[in-house]
Amino acid sequence: MSAISSFEMLSIGIGPSSSHTLGPWRACQLFKKELERKSIAITDIISIEIHLYGSLSLTGKGHATDKALILGLSGADYEKDATLKLREILDRVTEEKQLDLFGKSKLSFDPQKQIVFHRKALEEHANGMIIKALLTNNESIHATYFSVGGGFVVSKQVFENEKEPDYRYRYPSNRGKDLLDHCSKNHKKISDLVLENEFERYGESYTKKRFSEIWHVMLEAMYEGCHTTGELAGGLKVARRAAKMNKELIENFNYSTPEEWIEAIRSSRVQFRQILQWVSCFAIAVNEVNAAMGRVVTAPTNGSAGVIPAVLMYYLVIENHDGGADEIERFLAIAAEIGTLFKKNATLSAAMGGCQAEIGVSSAMAAAALTELLGGTPDQALSAAEIAMEHHLGLTCDPIGGLVQIPCIERNSMGAVKAINAAQLALGRKSGDSKISLDQIIDTMWDTAKDMSTKYKETSEGGLAIRVNLSDC
Repeated sequence: MSAISSFEMLSIGIGPSSSHTLGPWRACQLFKKELERKSIAITDIISIEIHLYGSLSLTGKGHATDKALILGLSGADYEKDATLKLREILDRVTEEKQLDLFGKSKLSFDPQKQIVFHRKALEEHANGMIIKALLTNNESIHATYFSVGGGFVVSKQVFENEKEPDYRYRYPSNRGKDLLDHCSKNHKKISDLVLENEFERYGESYTKKRFSEIWHVMLEAMYEGCHTTGELAGGLKVARRAAKMNKELIENFNYSTPEEWIEAIRSSRVQFRQILQWVSCFAIAVNEVNAAMGRVVTAPTNGSAGVIPAVLMYYLVIENHDGGADEIERFLAIAAEIGTLFKKNATLSAAMGGCQAEIGVSSAMAAAALTELLGGTPDQALSAAEIAMEHHLGLTCDPIGGLVQIPCIERNSMGAVKAINAAQLALGRKSGDSKISLDQIIDTMWDTAKDMSTKYKETSEGGLAIRVNLSDC
C-alpha cells in the first residue's frame, strides 16, 4: 500500500507540463543529491549535458523541457521563485551560454548542443532522460531518470527495484474497495480518512497550512488567467479567452482581489448558461496560465491543472456560498486520494496512457470530491469518479506542435463540466446501484492505455498533431 500524500498528488510547480517541465526540473534536483551522496563537489564538474528520450524528446520543446532543465540545473525553486526571476535566468543562459550550476559554479553551457533530443524511447518508460557530468579528473558520472507523470520522478535504480515505502498510513488504500472498507468499518467519510492520515503524518497545523497554500495557488492562477489578455507564445497564435469570458460574465461588479472577485461572482446571474460559462472560464484561465509557464498546481498533472480548481470554484460560488477552509481542505483531500488510486494501478502520464490519464483522472478526482461535499456517500463519491473516467476512456494525447494549447486547454473545460455532471448522476443513485466499480474502470483505463498506439501518447505523431499543421493555425 504505497503511502502517496495529498501533497505529492497536488504539488505546486511551473507550467506547462508536470511530466515534461516539472519532472525534468525535479530530476536535476535528484542529480544534485546524487552528487552529494557520492561526495562530488559541484565545483569539480567542468561540463554537463542532458539526453532526452521518447516523449520528452518528441514534445519536449513545446513543453519547455529544455527551459525546465536550465532552471533545474541553475538551482531555481519552481514553487517560490518569481516567474520574472525564472525568465531572467533563462535569458541569461541563452545569451551568455553560461550556466551557474546549482548556484555554486559557473561553466560553459550551450542549450542547443548540451541538451540532446533523441526520438527513440528508453526501454523502461516513455519519458526518460540521462544527465551526464564530466569531472576535473576526466572521470564522468551519469544518472538515468524517468518522469512518470504528475511531476513524479524516479531514478533508474528505484524504477527497477521499487521498494515498499517506509511510511504507512493509518488507513492505507491501494484500491477503491480498500477505501470503501475503511469508510464502512470506521463510519467515516473519505475526507475524514485522508485528513486523519495527513494529520498523523504531517501534523494538523502543517496539513491545514499546506492545503491553504495549494488553494491559494489555484485561486491565483484562475484570477491571473481571468485578467490577462493577449496571445500565448509558441507559434499557434492562440488568443487568451478567459479574460474576455470573465469580463462578459462579471457584469458591473467592482473588485480588486481574488476574494472580492469570488463575492462578485456569487452576486452575478446563475442561470445554466452562465454557470456553464463560469466553469469553462475557471478551467481555461488556469491552463492559459499553465501554457505561459505560470505557477499552477499539478492536479494530478499540469496539463489537467484546471479541472479541480474549476469544480471547487463552482462549489464555492454556486453550490455553497458559506463554504470556506474546511470544505476546501476536504475537497482537495478527496480529490488527491482518488488520484492516488489511478497512480498506483494505472498511470498519470499521457506519454503512457494518452489524455485519459490526465484529463480523465482529474475529472474523476473532481467528481468524487464534489459528490461528498454535496452530501454523497463514499459509495456515491467513488461512483462519480467511475462515471467521469468511463466517459474519458480512450482519450488521446495529440497536442499540435507539442504545445499544451490545442486541444489541451479546452479539454480542461470539458473535464470540469463532465465532473459536475458525473457527481449529479452519482447522487441520483442508491449505494450499490452502480454496475461498474471504480477499480474496474481504473483497470480498464490501464488496459486501454496499453492497447493505445504510441502515436496518440504525447508524441505529436498522430491525430490533431498531424492533421492540423502549424501553418493552418
